[in-house]
Amino acid sequence: MSSFVKDILASPIQMADQLIKMADEAQTFRIECLELKAKTEKLVALLRQAARASNDLYDRPTRRIIDDTEQVLEKALGLVDKCCGNGLMKRLFTIIPATAFRKTSMQLENSLGDVQWLLRVSTSANEREDACLGLPPIAANEPILCLIWEQVAGLLTGCSIEDRSDNAASLVSLAQDNDRYGKLIIEEGGVPPLLKLLKEGHLEGQQNAARAIGLLGKDPESVEQIVNAGVCTVFAKILKEGDMRVQSVVAWAISELAYHHPKCQDHFAQNNCIRLLVRHLAFETIQEHSKYAIVSKQNMSSIHSIVLASNAQNDHDKKTMHEDEDHKHQVAHPIENQSSSQMHHIVTNTMAMKQQARSNAKHGHAHVSIAGTSLKGREAVDPATKAQMKAMAAKALWQLSRGNITVCRSITESRALLCFAVLLEKGPEDVKSFSAFALMEITAVAEQQAELRRSAFKPNSPAAKAVVDQLLRIIEKADCDLLIPCIRSIGHLARTFRATETRMIAPLVRLLDEREAEVLMEATIALIKFACTDNFLHETHCSAIIAAGGAKHLIQLVYFGEQAIQIPALKLLCYVAMHVPKSETLAQEDVLIVLEWSTKQAQLMQVPTIEELLPEAKSRLELYQSRGTRGFH
Repeated sequence: MSSFVKDILASPIQMADQLIKMADEAQTFRIECLELKAKTEKLVALLRQAARASNDLYDRPTRRIIDDTEQVLEKALGLVDKCCGNGLMKRLFTIIPATAFRKTSMQLENSLGDVQWLLRVSTSANEREDACLGLPPIAANEPILCLIWEQVAGLLTGCSIEDRSDNAASLVSLAQDNDRYGKLIIEEGGVPPLLKLLKEGHLEGQQNAARAIGLLGKDPESVEQIVNAGVCTVFAKILKEGDMRVQSVVAWAISELAYHHPKCQDHFAQNNCIRLLVRHLAFETIQEHSKYAIVSKQNMSSIHSIVLASNAQNDHDKKTMHEDEDHKHQVAHPIENQSSSQMHHIVTNTMAMKQQARSNAKHGHAHVSIAGTSLKGREAVDPATKAQMKAMAAKALWQLSRGNITVCRSITESRALLCFAVLLEKGPEDVKSFSAFALMEITAVAEQQAELRRSAFKPNSPAAKAVVDQLLRIIEKADCDLLIPCIRSIGHLARTFRATETRMIAPLVRLLDEREAEVLMEATIALIKFACTDNFLHETHCSAIIAAGGAKHLIQLVYFGEQAIQIPALKLLCYVAMHVPKSETLAQEDVLIVLEWSTKQAQLMQVPTIEELLPEAKSRLELYQSRGTRGFH
């Protein structure tokens, strides 16, 4: 900062010295020139004071104020120069408006005020003579800019952590009020001192700093600047070692940054934020949270190995279950009082498998953990803070996983899926909601990535089975806000189920009966993914749809539904007719007549997929059924 300030101050100081010297030589308007000289002397004294304090000056306002001051001095110097010299011709042909000196004098006065404000704002609050800085003349047209400068300068020069915390709180308020203010805070260099406060401050200051950073990232460009300032490293350190109340705000800020600019997902992943967030999700959710590690394929090879491990560790499991009952503040395992619960067996068997794996390992590698992520002392944190931390960790993982195969692979290789399954069952409402949306995004990526689908959601995976069980439980209940993301998740997993497992079809079909438009739409789309030709088991799933009464509902939707639901309903009906044309139920429900009616509807035939599917479905059905008759032909 020092060399930069001295460089930009050199020119205005030289101009001021020259103006003072020329004012003494003025031949005309001498009184006015001496008045300009007096003000210039005060100004140059302040400029030299600024040069001596160059290490403390705040960069952004310094540039603006010194540039404006240099322009004022240049105009004043030109005016005084016109008044110098004894030549008659110069006096005759030099015209100086009467208002020129008054205007220049006022501009010098404004520059004095600007430089004085700059020196005060760059001084710590403890060293100022007055607490109120006032508004500098340069900010008359944009007073909010001055306020931002003042708060950022306070972050840079504040002696006490409390003062810096107050400055950060003011920036939070400004960023909440207006997106443009947030952009100005970033442009005026507000992010680095906020990150410094986040690393060095006390609880309140750290929370204010993290909240401000989350509010500043309202668009991709802003998030990019924040990431370039080093936010990922600082956030990772807080998630690893910070106070849980600060960590929850940091997790929220990560979710905000990832939401507004998904490209930052990889930066957070590279700084280990995914694992740190999963660790918080697992804390007091499933056993052995502090020994969180990636599960190898060898350890997760089969249900049989898990059951064997579970039998070998039966006594250990009973003891662990007894200990869990004593911790009432923990998030309980699903249906914890029912020893035959399927979820309970999945959780305990998975944990037993990990115990068996460690007992067979070398003594020096008996405990696998993330370095520096000890949870010591966190049991004493109040339940509300723990619940908030889980909610924000789930929200951050939701936003970080959107469309990102690397992040999704990291999440699924951990025990996060098992955590999501447990939290969907017993977590607080906001934790359930964020967990459901996180699963929706992870399964959406798995739908497009066969490798992830095969590794994370293979049928014999206990964690995947636990997730599916909870998704189906919510769909069967069908009366909560989690319904939409759970329907989508099941649809995304349509290609992962075995031929013997069709239990997810009937609950989806039941949703087609007199439901809200959005639920009808999502249930139909999910069923399409089971029935489409791309699904290897499409015939099995189509038969299950018919068996669950889907044909009747689809006919009603095609005839009487709005166009938004009419199109996917007809598309699903076409797939069912194509893949199981021999069905007696389709004949009894006159599906062929419905398809013929649909061919005459212009709004339906204009849809490319319908135009392609409908003739083929109709021709396949006509091979086995006669027009106007029921049953097989």
